[in-house]
Amino acid sequence: MDQIHLMRVFVAVGEQESFAGASRRLELSPAAVTRAVCALEARLGVTLLLRTTRNVRLTEAGQRYLDNSRQILASIEEAGRAAADVNAAPKGRLSVTASVLYGKSFVVPCVVEFLKRYPEVEVLAHFLDQNVNLVDEGIDVAVKIGHLPDSGLKALRVGQVRRVLCASPEYLARHGVPRHPGELQRHTVIAAAGVSPGVEWKFGGAGEPTTVRMKPRLTVTSNDAAIEAVLAGLGISRLLCYQVAAGLAEGRLRIILADYEEAPWPVHILHRHSTLGSSKVRHFIDLLAASLRAHPYMNHHA
Repeated sequence: MDQIHLMRVFVAVGEQESFAGASRRLELSPAAVTRAVCALEARLGVTLLLRTTRNVRLTEAGQRYLDNSRQILASIEEAGRAAADVNAAPKGRLSVTASVLYGKSFVVPCVVEFLKRYPEVEVLAHFLDQNVNLVDEGIDVAVKIGHLPDSGLKALRVGQVRRVLCASPEYLARHGVPRHPGELQRHTVIAAAGVSPGVEWKFGGAGEPTTVRMKPRLTVTSNDAAIEAVLAGLGISRLLCYQVAAGLAEGRLRIILADYEEAPWPVHILHRHSTLGSSKVRHFIDLLAASLRAHPYMNHHA
């Protein structure tokens, strides 16, 4: 018998804990259900179900096989939906999230292009300088900067960005240019949300990795506020290279302690596994990934 058919019958029996219940659910005869389970056990060489006159129970091997079979059958269903949807034009609502400045600079241009290409799509964009739970919030696609925690989400790496220490030329002229991370304790420090919110900053690069305990004079919950404070000459902050690109290009900011930078932070596109079969999600991820990988700030050069 077909392996997929045997799996479906076994899952029905396991979930119903009844051959009769599985028979009704699948609209098969009780004999056909029994034959399928026996054939599966014979093929695997293991007992999956313990039968008594009153009930049916899963063995330990049966429970593992039930869990695995559910995942396999769900993947087959998703593959079928994706294949049927491959030539369909994207439509419906797409929800996207990213941090505020990243969303403005990198994601919005892709959203605009996506909406121009596909008139039957609408996009809801959440740009927040905080972590958003894709599953709880019903988000389809997210762009995440930094190292990823373990999760059930699918991740596509599209680049990396530097975290840089910067200050205005005016501030450095008044207070001097620090030559080692330890000297930062004598300077005015601005802590920015999402980039270096803690009081301990880690450094790598030249020499041994080091950690400096900071006492920020200003802590802000939005990165653009930190940039404004640095531009105004208040002090030194650690920000992502793309966030300060304009200030660097205009000469209003300078990078310091570049030799002590830690490794760049990775950039990933995240999505829930169950959304990949969606035409709108698949097309948007393709567009976004191509755009981000081609961008000069998605590598470690400032």
